[in-house]
Amino acid sequence: MTHPMDQRLERLSGSVWAKIAQIDELKGRWIGGAQLSPQVLGRLKRSVLVTSTGASTRIEGARLSDEDIEKLMRGISIQQFTDRDKQEVQGYFELLNNVFDSWRSLHFSESLIKHFHKELLKYVEKDKLHRGDYKHSENKVMMVDAAGQSVGVLFDTTPAWLTNKEMQELMEWAIDALKNQNHHPLLVIGNFLVQFLQIHPFQDGNGRLSRVLTNMLMLQAGYVFMPYVSHEKIIEDNKPEYYLALRQSQKTFKTDEPTIVPWLDFYLDVTLKQANEAIALLSAENIEKLLSPAQLKVWKYMQSRSEEVTPKELSDMLGIPRSTISQVLNRLMDLKRVERLGLGRGTRYKVIG
Repeated sequence: MTHPMDQRLERLSGSVWAKIAQIDELKGRWIGGAQLSPQVLGRLKRSVLVTSTGASTRIEGARLSDEDIEKLMRGISIQQFTDRDKQEVQGYFELLNNVFDSWRSLHFSESLIKHFHKELLKYVEKDKLHRGDYKHSENKVMMVDAAGQSVGVLFDTTPAWLTNKEMQELMEWAIDALKNQNHHPLLVIGNFLVQFLQIHPFQDGNGRLSRVLTNMLMLQAGYVFMPYVSHEKIIEDNKPEYYLALRQSQKTFKTDEPTIVPWLDFYLDVTLKQANEAIALLSAENIEKLLSPAQLKVWKYMQSRSEEVTPKELSDMLGIPRSTISQVLNRLMDLKRVERLGLGRGTRYKVIG
């Protein structure tokens, strides 16, 4: 008998598969072209940590701006916000940073999820009694407005007495599906997330935790651009659509025709935008920070010429050995900045665009 989690993935729209193909093409371009320096990677990751922390906590009603979070992380006291806001921000920032640094060695399991929950809320005094433990009383998913006020119930969640059972079943399915590659990893991750949020296993912090888990699972699936563009920010910018996609899918789960297509469309739209923004880091206006001095010298020379150039011309004009010129041109082709024309002695190169 087909597992209910697998049944949801049997009838998917063409748009879902088209988005997956686009995301994977961009994933390949990032891996092939993004040999960024450690200094650039460090700056990008630091910026994303602040942006993601601000966005993910604001989705749940916190009020700190990215500038406030930057100050807080530098140890500057911010008096106008509640201790809870600052405690939630600190926990998210530190947990996400640990995921970015350690994702290769993390083992996806129930115990890891509970550990993440404990770390996420370790500074939040009001949550100290249930950190790392599944809920013991009922909770509902509430929509919140920009002021952090509840504006209605989004959907009812799994009863507390069933939470252990449903989480165990979810984890068994997800771990097996990822290990045995039963489906495309983006489908497995998307299916896991929507069910995790339906169960809402913890008393508080489920939305934030789902976004930390998204970062980890996407990284482990090979989408290594995750630390350099914030998917949390994209969700924050599309919060009504986020709530709507969850509701449209989750209300079908107890019917004869369950579907996660509305959620998958949203999740893949976010991922596609994130991938495109990652590739944009390799654009002409950003390329200079990605190049070595020799590569930059060749690139600027080629930009100054309207016509095609040969490796010999580059070597003669720039005083760079032919072997180095060949390596530089290969790098610029990887970055989709130049293209090769012809073969052998007649090979020429020109700037794309």
